[in-house]
Amino acid sequence: MTDTFFHIPVLYREVAASFDFPSGQARLIDGTVGGGGHSALLLQRFPQLEVLGIDRDDAALAAAKEKLAFAGERVKLIRGDYSAMSAIAADIGWSEVDGVLLDIGVSSPQLDSPERGFSWRSDGPLDMRMDRRSPLTASRLLNFSAEAELERVFRVYGEVPKSRKLAAAIVAARETKPFATTADFAALCDEVLGHARPGRLPSPTLPFQALRIAVNGELTELETALPEAVRLLKKNGRIAVISFHSLEDRIVKNFFRDEAASCSCPPGLPVCVCGKVPTLRILTRKALTAQPDELKENRRAACAKLRAAEKVI
Repeated sequence: MTDTFFHIPVLYREVAASFDFPSGQARLIDGTVGGGGHSALLLQRFPQLEVLGIDRDDAALAAAKEKLAFAGERVKLIRGDYSAMSAIAADIGWSEVDGVLLDIGVSSPQLDSPERGFSWRSDGPLDMRMDRRSPLTASRLLNFSAEAELERVFRVYGEVPKSRKLAAAIVAARETKPFATTADFAALCDEVLGHARPGRLPSPTLPFQALRIAVNGELTELETALPEAVRLLKKNGRIAVISFHSLEDRIVKNFFRDEAASCSCPPGLPVCVCGKVPTLRILTRKALTAQPDELKENRRAACAKLRAAEKVI
């Protein structure tokens, strides 16, 4: 396998335990297949399983092709957005599935590749595109967005302290020199937000997260994909979602809660009049996190949270 896309799949035990496929033919959509780690585990555990792997990143798909070659015709890999999973599934003749897996956010190989521009820890171009066909890069967003839009991106997607001050500093700085590299932007974050005290997140962390989410439309992608996934699931089919920060986890938690609720009437009504029927049963009372031995071998699993649910109608 290509070394540049080797990584350890997070919460691998929890993912394996989240699915219970029927003994006959079973189908799973891995909407963020990445290097294929989770799909490989499930294909090995369930010999009756077929997987449709989707990813926006061409490098990820190349790695997944190698990783999953052992499964032969049981695997189909498609480049695209996981929010379009219904259309992608229809293109290969799938109208319903037994499981959907989403491992949201940036992968370790992407973070570790300076030329992709996802991390402030290594200098590289301010790119951050998961799909390198997209015209919107992080440098374009920084250099051409209005100050109010930049403030919104940092405040909403990164919950960045002093987001207004950071946005104003970007607009002032780009008049002299456009932002081109991760080092350029990281230096400004340190200058405006101050160097973090020991034990705190380094100053560029949250602004870089916010930029990445904006460039890739990550929250919109997730909000669109969740109802798509539920529509595709058969009765008793399961969905598992791994998220890495509170914004994503909140979207998943609230969606599962709303789909599992038996009433959506406004508070205060003496009787239910909405007639709502739950579509999901929540399988994880609270989000599952990495066990100590996994954290020891993979420190990036520390932020991972998994929530799972089962379709009931």
